[in-house]
Amino acid sequence: MHWTRSCLWLLGALALGCQSEPAPVESAPPAAAASSGVSRHGAPVGSGAAIKLTTVLAAPNTYEGKQVVVEGHVRRACSRKGCWMEVAAGPDKKLQGCRVTFKDYGFFVPLDAAGSTARLKGVVHTKTVKASHVKHLEEEGATFAAKLPDGSAKEVRIEAVGVELTRPGA
Repeated sequence: MHWTRSCLWLLGALALGCQSEPAPVESAPPAAAASSGVSRHGAPVGSGAAIKLTTVLAAPNTYEGKQVVVEGHVRRACSRKGCWMEVAAGPDKKLQGCRVTFKDYGFFVPLDAAGSTARLKGVVHTKTVKASHVKHLEEEGATFAAKLPDGSAKEVRIEAVGVELTRPGA
């Protein structure tokens, strides 16, 4: 009886999330992240110089398929699992942003990551998102600046291998 109830709970929990994928793997234990004021997710980002996010967004085809390190303001994150976030040069909603997903769905960010500063390492992709996926993402709080008449949208996305989040005042 206990085993059946546990399996049913697990199946229900998976069904409520964005996708039915493995649980996130964090690269640093929560205690270590809290003590430094930075939470680390996925692979180490490194300490090298970052490219300005506005530079990448101004010429995304130049960076297509290339790994970059950028910093930005987290405007919003997936409200269900933390399986994506939107970053921009600052909190102003008029600034162009881009969606950040996580390599192989291997880690997530906290649901309350919005308002944090993110330093991330990942690969730049430009793509057209199908209308059905646009709708799904909008239900989680996403916005799309370049929606097409059929409901699909063009977007610049960074597939991150590592993310470092710093909370305001940390």
